[in-house]
Amino acid sequence: MKIVVLAGGLSTEREVSLATGTAVCKALRKKGHRAVLVDLFLGMEEYDGPLEALFDAPDGRCGNAAIQTSEPDREAVRRSRKDRGPSLIGKDVLNVCALADIVFVGLHGESGEDGRIQATFDLMGIPYTGSGHLSSAMAMDKVVTKRMMDAAGIRTPKWRLAEYGEADIAALAAELPVPCVVKTPGGGSSLGVYLPETKTELEDALRDLLRFGSQVIVEERIKGRDFFTAVLGDRWLPPVEVISATGKFDYTAKYQSGAALELCPSDLTEDQQREMGEMALNLHRLLGLSVYSRADFVLDSNGVPWCLETNSLPGLTSGSLMPKEAAAVGLTYEDLCEEIVQLSLRRKN
Repeated sequence: MKIVVLAGGLSTEREVSLATGTAVCKALRKKGHRAVLVDLFLGMEEYDGPLEALFDAPDGRCGNAAIQTSEPDREAVRRSRKDRGPSLIGKDVLNVCALADIVFVGLHGESGEDGRIQATFDLMGIPYTGSGHLSSAMAMDKVVTKRMMDAAGIRTPKWRLAEYGEADIAALAAELPVPCVVKTPGGGSSLGVYLPETKTELEDALRDLLRFGSQVIVEERIKGRDFFTAVLGDRWLPPVEVISATGKFDYTAKYQSGAALELCPSDLTEDQQREMGEMALNLHRLLGLSVYSRADFVLDSNGVPWCLETNSLPGLTSGSLMPKEAAAVGLTYEDLCEEIVQLSLRRKN
């Protein structure tokens, strides 16, 4: 099949997306597909041949994507595009996607997980992997997800939504309990997530979070072990436990080699695995997600799992969690990518 692996974009998770896209593109080419990597934002500015020929590029236009220890400089990326236009979709991106049998959505964060590119493809009749536009948007919005978990009785930490400005920080920090979790409603890859232990740390976190917008979720801090459970098709995969070297599973711990220990199969009872798996699958269905997703959990000191959120497009880099869970049930990385494609085609049909 002709497959466009769409990655990059202009979100804070741009580098993670490019790493996912590169790995997926190489895996699909090993499976015999004519896969090509396309950057959503930069597009085909540097390409002057026929678009159909892209699918026969000897390397699928794959580079050596690397994830740095800090989020990318998005303004530098914006300046690097020649047209300097306002569109988040680069030159000829939609044209080459329309030539493909399916688009593998390797995007993360805004424009990818928020449902906007899926809505565009729906209007154009372009098949793509993963969930549809509405379920993607709901899963990306942590406020919507939290409200649906509360309504459905899925165990999640107590939370509240706060709206504020610079002038409100001192009063809001005085009102909120510590320790707690504060995070932007639409972030990912642990960007825009803080775990303040003191009022001073809380004020600093609230001040920094204003760069993402005027709303934050304030969540009860449940201390325990971090677990992540993926859903593939209509089944859940074995949870993976992540033990950070620093005690915080942040952007660095997620993507830098040696920053965290990842255990799969993990040291859980069968009942604990099943409870996490069923909670992940229930949330997947509740939001109307399709093909695959991944839910995040904390297991408290009493062995009780608490669901934090879900991700409609979990990372598929070589160091990501879902491939480790797939490997635990005998799926190679290439087989996982192929199954996502085949499940998505069946959903579309």
